[in-house]
Amino acid sequence: MTSPYSPPYALTPGILDLVAGIAETAGRLGALEGEGNRPKLRRENRLRSIQASLAIENNSLSLEQVTAVIAGKRVLGPPREIQEVRNAFAAYEAMPSWHPATAKDLLAAHRLLIQGLADDAGKFRRGSVGIAQGGRVIHLAPPADRVPGLMKDLLAWLRRGEVHPLVASCVFHYELEFIHPFTDGNGRMGRLWQTLVLSRWNPLFAWLPVETVIRDQQAEYYQILATCDKAGNSTAFIAFLLAALLKALQEIGSTDQVADQVTDQVGNLLRTLAKDTLPALECMKRLGLSHRPTFRANYLNPAIAAELVEMTIPEKPNSRLQRYRLTPQGRLSIL
Repeated sequence: MTSPYSPPYALTPGILDLVAGIAETAGRLGALEGEGNRPKLRRENRLRSIQASLAIENNSLSLEQVTAVIAGKRVLGPPREIQEVRNAFAAYEAMPSWHPATAKDLLAAHRLLIQGLADDAGKFRRGSVGIAQGGRVIHLAPPADRVPGLMKDLLAWLRRGEVHPLVASCVFHYELEFIHPFTDGNGRMGRLWQTLVLSRWNPLFAWLPVETVIRDQQAEYYQILATCDKAGNSTAFIAFLLAALLKALQEIGSTDQVADQVTDQVGNLLRTLAKDTLPALECMKRLGLSHRPTFRANYLNPAIAAELVEMTIPEKPNSRLQRYRLTPQGRLSIL
């Protein structure tokens, strides 16, 4: 009798250390946050995830533009990129309804993610595909007629639950990129499905913007994929992604601490700057304040330190022409 398929990889001491570190950090953050808390912060992280995942695929829209698209506002940008944002948001919002080891749900997710962008949204590819870089093919995916069987084996392996979800999510992500089952959207699907697998283990991961860490290390991300192709296993990719997950968790922990420090006074300043770029005296006037040191100590300086407000002339902080405006993070915080 043939043994069930298992993707090739090795559990190194470094990988095991990362698994332990992630589990500990996630547990601590989960205990601090509590289910249902931080709705604005969760929304902000969701939008950061979407913007970063699309940026990896050369979508040029900024976080502020992505936020505006999701809010239903008009945005100047390529129609395809705007559609990508809408699709991605719909896919991440639908994520709780999918089972990670079901082909039907995988195809439904792809249909939602790629609708209006490709004729074969929600279907496995029927032709050959490869990944080109610098004018040369760096990865030639398996023939199209093998895709359904390869994905069936991979999903069956995931369903058996033989390894820790942290490791399984990384392995699945790599194997999906290797198989390249779709003509378009494989990278986005790999990152989305890893998030889904992890969110079933710990709900905190549904809101973890690990895509931002991958985007910042994009060259290494692709290099690790190529290295694993040559090695014939996903070990290096597992280590890379686990390190990215841990970094994202640590950044979320820092963001939570900042959120705790946002006082009612800072919140009032953010709302004052919601639609305008203003000098300090005008901010004080609108807030009903007359004592400049109080304004700076309790409103302006904490908002700048939390990266919610920025100067228009940062190189000359004492300029008489200085104005203050919300940062993208500040705009997200008042949605």
